[in-house]
Formats: sequence, C-alpha cells, structure tokens
Amino acid sequence: MTERNKAHKPEDLTRLFVERANAKDAEGLAQLYEEDAVMAYPPGRQTVGRAAIQHLWEEALPHMPQFEPEEPLPTLISGELALTSTPPRDGSGARAQVVRRQPDGTWLRVLDQPEFVTPTG
Repeated sequence: MTERNKAHKPEDLTRLFVERANAKDAEGLAQLYEEDAVMAYPPGRQTVGRAAIQHLWEEALPHMPQFEPEEPLPTLISGELALTSTPPRDGSGARAQVVRRQPDGTWLRVLDQPEFVTPTG
C-alpha cells in the first residue's frame, strides 16, 4: 500500500476523495475508509469493507467523468465521530459521511451515503 496524504480534519476527506477519484486511484480512495466501513453505493445497495470498496472503485472509476470539488456544509463533531456533508453541484439531494478520528489523530470514513435519492415504485 502506497503512503498517501491523510485527512487531518474531517473536511479533508472530501478533498482527498475528489483528488484520488480524478487520478483514478481506487486503492487511494479505499484508504479513506476504515476496514469495515459501509458505503451506500451503487444506489440501492451497500458495499461493505475497504477491500470491497476498492474493488467497486476499480470497476467504476474508468467509466466516470472528472469529479468537481463541492463546498462542504458545516461539520458536526462529537468526540471521535464527525458528520460531514456536501450539497451536490447539480442540486440533487445531498452527500453525507460519518467519519471517525483514528489513534494517530487522522480521520477515516465509517459510513458513506454519496447520494440521497427518493425511492421509486
């Protein structure tokens, strides 16, 4: 595993995500998550664990356009947990993540809801 910049505050995770996604760095994206993290993606499904998250991004990134940075909403912090969120540029819903402070003081994602969509049917 390559050594990469770490998130020293919760908001860093969004910036690092965009940088690594645009570099098509699936391993680097996976390193932004705890080992047993849960991501609600693709829509309607859950991807559980860092290895599965890396595999998902290895499959998806080659087909995705460049990501644009989104201005984060104020972060809520309670002890070792934080809630980060951003409104998508296209105004469609929101994105939210629960992140946890690690023993070294950096932050990783625990729960990731990249899209809130209204169920159809």
